[in-house]
Amino acid sequence: MDRRLEEILYPQREPFDRGYLDVGSGHEIYYEQVGRPDGRPVVFLHGGPGGGGDTNARRFFDPATQRVVLFDQRGSGRSRPLASLVANTTSHLVADIERLRRHVGIERWLVFGGSWGSALALAYAEAHPEAVTGLVLRGVFLLRRSELLWFYQHGARELFPERWREFVAPIPEEERGDLLGAYHRRLNCGDSELERKLARCWSVWEGATSSLLADPEREEAFAADDFSIALAKIETHYFVNGGFFEHEGELLTGVDRIRDIPGVIVQGRYDVVCPPITAVELAERWPEADLRIVPDAGHSAFEPGIAAELVAATERLSARSNG
Repeated sequence: MDRRLEEILYPQREPFDRGYLDVGSGHEIYYEQVGRPDGRPVVFLHGGPGGGGDTNARRFFDPATQRVVLFDQRGSGRSRPLASLVANTTSHLVADIERLRRHVGIERWLVFGGSWGSALALAYAEAHPEAVTGLVLRGVFLLRRSELLWFYQHGARELFPERWREFVAPIPEEERGDLLGAYHRRLNCGDSELERKLARCWSVWEGATSSLLADPEREEAFAADDFSIALAKIETHYFVNGGFFEHEGELLTGVDRIRDIPGVIVQGRYDVVCPPITAVELAERWPEADLRIVPDAGHSAFEPGIAAELVAATERLSARSNG
């Protein structure tokens, strides 16, 4: 981790509580709590879907003042079983968050989510506004068809043509008109060797495009077997099903239910994975939110400008909710 980030993020802390929560349908989600047991409550929602937790995520939060709950969503990270698509939809994840809140005995909390985590944060807040004191959203993703086509069919390929060639290489040319569908079929074909090969290609494409400057360490992490298979299988499962929303504008139209909840939207100007237009459209629908566009950043939460905005926003909203 570079020096600028070390100056922005809080020191790493070990959890004061961790365990597994049975959420039904064979799923057990891993969760942990870090910081101060009587601190200001925050829940962290990771990206993907399927990305799983990263212990560095603990470092966005002040361990002296905040009580942070982090968990791995169904099929992701340390949750069990890995990469399971059974009973794995947005509504299941929203219910899991609420079950976890009750399990750890928190009445209301600040919700922090980036990328897919921003979509899940909105879905949760729109379903349970009474439990949310504020929202910190980064790299906004609303899972609309236009957003998926930008990253998996056209648009991003114009900026990363050499990485795009690697991404499409496993797919026959006659199937490249629907890359999402072609990947989804192969990732669920039952041939474990082929599934893992395709998962690495899928995952590395995302890792290679997630920051303003190349990050070989991130690419290596995204290529890891367990990480890539969970990310690729679960992402394609959600994406071919439109996030399991009733209509693709559901999260945006639902903003009217949460406009009185304080919110900060942090967006990298050069985010290729989730371009700024989505964050701007969300802010137009939710004018009470504070939109912060970071001029020298892409998609990753661990770019210094984005990290600084996230830490400041979390402290600001957390303090506001406390007093």
